[in-house]
Amino acid sequence: MPNFDQAIRILSAPENLPLLNLIKRGIEKESLRVTAEGKLAQSPHPSALGSALTHPRITTDFSEALLELITPPGKNLEETLSILEDIHKVVYHHIGDELLWVNSMPCAIGEDKAIPIARYGSSNVARMKEVYRLGLGNRYGRTMQTIAGIHYNWSAPDECLSLLQTACGSHLSFQEYKTQAYFGLIRNFRRHTWLLLYLFGAAPALCRSFVKGRHHQLSPMDAEGHTLYAPYGTSLRMGDLGYQSSAQESLYVCYNDLNSYIKTLQKGLAEPYEGYEKLGTRDDNGDYLQLNTHLLQIENEFYSTIRPKRTTRRGETPIKALRERGVEYIEVRCIDLNPFEQIGLDLLQARFLDIFLLNCLLRDSPEITPQDNKMLMANQMTAVYEGRKPGLRLQRSGEAVSLNDWASELFDEMKPVAELLDTNQSDDYYQQALSQIKERIDDPDKTPSARILAELRENNISYFQWALKKSREHKAIAATDPPNPALIAQYTEYASQSVTEQRRIEEADQMSFEDYLAHYFSQHKTV
Repeated sequence: MPNFDQAIRILSAPENLPLLNLIKRGIEKESLRVTAEGKLAQSPHPSALGSALTHPRITTDFSEALLELITPPGKNLEETLSILEDIHKVVYHHIGDELLWVNSMPCAIGEDKAIPIARYGSSNVARMKEVYRLGLGNRYGRTMQTIAGIHYNWSAPDECLSLLQTACGSHLSFQEYKTQAYFGLIRNFRRHTWLLLYLFGAAPALCRSFVKGRHHQLSPMDAEGHTLYAPYGTSLRMGDLGYQSSAQESLYVCYNDLNSYIKTLQKGLAEPYEGYEKLGTRDDNGDYLQLNTHLLQIENEFYSTIRPKRTTRRGETPIKALRERGVEYIEVRCIDLNPFEQIGLDLLQARFLDIFLLNCLLRDSPEITPQDNKMLMANQMTAVYEGRKPGLRLQRSGEAVSLNDWASELFDEMKPVAELLDTNQSDDYYQQALSQIKERIDDPDKTPSARILAELRENNISYFQWALKKSREHKAIAATDPPNPALIAQYTEYASQSVTEQRRIEEADQMSFEDYLAHYFSQHKTV
């Protein structure tokens, strides 16, 4: 990468500015289906929404009740959010009296076994998805898998990266340079993940049913103890009560380059784990309990705040795709659902993410050592539990630094990027977004996490009651603007085509499930 100032000059040249319009984003947004009373829906994935295996816009994640709404990658940010809004309209239209839970932390959860695992049909690929989820449930408990979030997929224009490669005189192939650039972005992102948790974290409290039987460091927020919270917390979803796994603590995944990333991730895919070996792969009846007894069943089991991604071909593993064709885009995975927004996030936040990610890409990004990794993970955990604590200090290069001071420095660093993105626009929308979001640094009460806690106190209600109220409000808003006939027709066609495609996949299977798994996992040995 050329130095930052040089990169800004290159991209701001009049002939290059239009290239910034080619930035692509895609959004994946999870939401639990719940009953009108706020209990986890036990109904299957609605048939009107088609096949969860093959539908291009609507699928499920861990549970039948955990919807995942997917926009296609697009170059127009407003249009992408509009598509996500349309998908919500269609879903609300087809779920009857059910609600979409608007918070990341789940509703009142009963027994773990009462959470229905997602089903995708009878094909080998469908069975593998289901067994993987059974494994997640057996390893970590099903309750943890009901947490919802937003994934923000982002890629810089190849044309911009090509200009930067020429400027720095790199002799790598373009794909090698592109992959290296994205790993630089990822390292900078991981250094500053704490900032996103502070600014956008929206999970400072949860229902006590979520931590039933688990050790935690939360405090009761009400006399009855129905709500547990961290007084200065931001995103409990991103801490040790969320996707963090004690089993994976021994696994260090390196992001210094593609080879080290694959090599260290493969260790988790090949290394047996004693607790999972005791569980076994199948029960006494021969039914699958998990895909294997390794530390990771598949790559996606390793949870990180950001991932390098490459679109996979049918039956191909993610690391094989990365090894053979390099990084295509990155996936941001640490964004909470914002319950104050109808679709979980807004244009202001999306624009800020554009600024933040482009800044991460263009800035110098030294390699991260194992010791550095421990420090940045400690910063993340500190931000999760104490992000809004007055005078909070984080670790940077072995020294304690004020979160406020560090955040202010980062906002100053991002100003040229916001100006660059606005230069080719009709207004200063990106600079406005940066300015408005920065107010949360000066006034923590403006963060979503603080606003949630304030409303709980003001209304003297539990987290569950408040979240249910918000979910009902969102459904009522959706009812005032139902999908038009053309949109219904479009998604009816999607549903029909997805069912046909699922059937085709099932009819095309030629091998046993065991042979299918053996073939799939053999790819880990050949890369």
